[in-house]
Amino acid sequence: MNDQYRVVVIGGGVVGASVLYHLAKFGWTDVALIERNVLTAGSSWHAAGGIHALNADPNMAALQAYTIDLLSEVEAESGIDIGLHMTGGITVACDPNRWEWLQGAYRTFQTIGIEDCHLMSVEEIKEKCPIMSTEGVIGGLWADREGYVDTTGTVHAYARAAKKRGADIIEHNRVLELNWKGSAWEVVTEKGTITAEHVVNAGGLWAKQNGRMVGLDLPVSPLSHHYFLTETIPELEAIDFEVPMTVDLEGFTYMRQDKKGILVGIYETDHQHWMMDGAPWNYGIELLQEDTDRIENELTLAFERYPCLSDVGISSWVNGAFTFSPDGNPLVGPVESVPNYWLACGVMAGFLQGGGVGKTLAEWMIHGDTETDAWSMDIARYGPHQSNKEYIKQTTGQFYSRRFVMTYPNEQLPAGRPLRMAPAHDAMTEAGCRWGTSWGLETPLYFAPKDFEETPSLNRSDASPFVKAECKAVREKAGLLDITGFSRFEVYGPGAEDWLNHVFATKLPKAGRSRLAVMLSPEGKVKGDLTLFNWGDGTWWIMGSYYLRKWHKRWFHDNEAPNMVIRDVSDDVCGFAVAGPNAKAIIQSIQPELSLPFMGCGTYDLGLLRCKIGRLSVTGEHGYEIHCRANEHIALRRMLLEAGNDHDLKEIGFNAMLSLRIEKSYGVWSAEFTQDRTAAMTGMDRWIDWEKPDFVGRDAAIAERENQPEHVLVTLGLDSPDADCGGYEPVWSNGKRIGFTTSGAFGYTVGQSIAMALVDKEYADSGTKLSVHVVGVERPATVLESSPYDPKGIAMRI
Repeated sequence: MNDQYRVVVIGGGVVGASVLYHLAKFGWTDVALIERNVLTAGSSWHAAGGIHALNADPNMAALQAYTIDLLSEVEAESGIDIGLHMTGGITVACDPNRWEWLQGAYRTFQTIGIEDCHLMSVEEIKEKCPIMSTEGVIGGLWADREGYVDTTGTVHAYARAAKKRGADIIEHNRVLELNWKGSAWEVVTEKGTITAEHVVNAGGLWAKQNGRMVGLDLPVSPLSHHYFLTETIPELEAIDFEVPMTVDLEGFTYMRQDKKGILVGIYETDHQHWMMDGAPWNYGIELLQEDTDRIENELTLAFERYPCLSDVGISSWVNGAFTFSPDGNPLVGPVESVPNYWLACGVMAGFLQGGGVGKTLAEWMIHGDTETDAWSMDIARYGPHQSNKEYIKQTTGQFYSRRFVMTYPNEQLPAGRPLRMAPAHDAMTEAGCRWGTSWGLETPLYFAPKDFEETPSLNRSDASPFVKAECKAVREKAGLLDITGFSRFEVYGPGAEDWLNHVFATKLPKAGRSRLAVMLSPEGKVKGDLTLFNWGDGTWWIMGSYYLRKWHKRWFHDNEAPNMVIRDVSDDVCGFAVAGPNAKAIIQSIQPELSLPFMGCGTYDLGLLRCKIGRLSVTGEHGYEIHCRANEHIALRRMLLEAGNDHDLKEIGFNAMLSLRIEKSYGVWSAEFTQDRTAAMTGMDRWIDWEKPDFVGRDAAIAERENQPEHVLVTLGLDSPDADCGGYEPVWSNGKRIGFTTSGAFGYTVGQSIAMALVDKEYADSGTKLSVHVVGVERPATVLESSPYDPKGIAMRI
């Protein structure tokens, strides 16, 4: 052990070993892994070792695909046999809705490049897995690249490959303290003190304690997980091939062959947390006592699905702990409040996702950015309010119990809710509001009669008539939307304008004006689609998505400058938007002197309230965004509704906003705009000020302007009578996949299902005939002119 390293990785499981390997592979060889016991002495040694190409989250599926491709490479490089059995895998569906979902998922996997999968008939399933009872099975989805590995061998393969590239591994050496000394970390261990430029928390079951060493309370918790192994099964002895991995979604089980028996794992609905504050330091290569009573229902389903279980004995039980985050995805990346401290934890499927996690983090540390969009596992998706112990208990438990339960796009899950509510929440609920959630905040979806209950569905929701009425109100009269669910950063100080000019690629608005603003990374990737307000008194606002607050704050912190202050005022400010042909009359009935030009902004008195108002709207109509103090939110709503009585003002939710904005071809973050896409790809280059001498990403943006991207964003009109796109559906031209959708909704004004899509640029001309798979069914599509509704933007400028 040296007394100084560039990076110290804490944790000797598969994730820590992968991080070490990738750091060394990408050129940082002065790195060390410290393990309190021996390699694998946590969750890694008892993991089932299954590898699956498929995941409901396309970004995570891509991460898993990278890991699977990497395994044989690491095996060859290390010289250690990892016991890779690539058996192929089957996911079976016994419910018609599940079968419909699998057909749609198959098309999504095509979008992200997983070509070696196909839908299966019941007869094909039985042929591939003769020990399975196909009673009740409707169909399945096959993937070539599924199977399992020897878990211990795989960890040691990553470790040896890292050592061959110059990395160190120190076992039997617990980290006792982490102390930041201004320019480096003091890593105090049982074997001495190490100075490190960077520290990576890959602590697994001990990630919670490692985080607390630096003042972090991470949103993770261990839960116990069962699987069992059987004695030899005669039916397997009689065949000359290995049966594939199988996932029985309605049975809550997965199965793989183990020698001539099988391993069956269970995601029981009656979940069990374990050591929520982290595992004891002396816990290691141990197991928990099996609890067969708690998993009785799932066991019964397993015995029904695999009748051979009734004729053989169970050779051993494994009940071990794994760490889970609230949404089941890893916690990866830098922490804004702690310098040079990185996370690679909360990885509940380490052998499946660990390779991708290691690659992502190593790229982030070395290059300052990742090759692909890392949002789905970025620690910035969580805030401190989500480290509440009861929140963690509810959400991780919900994820575990729903691991194999289908969640519909329009389904709202209850765990961790309600947490944050706008002041007018109860009054809006009484008015019929149905709520979604964004970063713990309840946000309005739509308004409906009190006795209405929305049916979860993959197709167009039965709440559509209410959304249609809200859209009609905005287009013809006026709509009122609670906009508490936006982030607001206040910027001021002598250096504020210079800082904004550097961070944003957009020309700054003049005093009393607002402007859509683009942030880029140094590589020219999109870092934000925001709105800048210049209030004219030396203060500016940056306004964006509420759920991106932590992510944007970290970016601002990383690029901060002297002589300026930036404050997150999102929890201090609420507001409402009024949009529609009658919006101006409503506002002027309260404040006759208010007369703002399009994109103008200022501070005005509305009744007894002093509000900040901007004249803009993502609906494409004449509109205003009105911001007030949180304790004035109720009064503002009452005043606007009262003023709107004579102008047919109707409360609306964000489902209507989705329809209205897509009719205008307005993109949104996490759909059209992601951090692995560029400004020119998404059309955001129209907001770049090319005359500015300096801004983050300028050189990369100029280079892209000279070499236009191969893929561009378009708007599609679809002939889809009962379903709309959700994103990542493949777009086809005569059987050739030429792109994918980014989001979709029904356009109630234009009377058509609309989607936005990234397509090869030669197919981007208006009128081009294409097709799109929507919930697994191929539908005709046509490239539309941008902004199907009011393409000249007359309505919002009147």
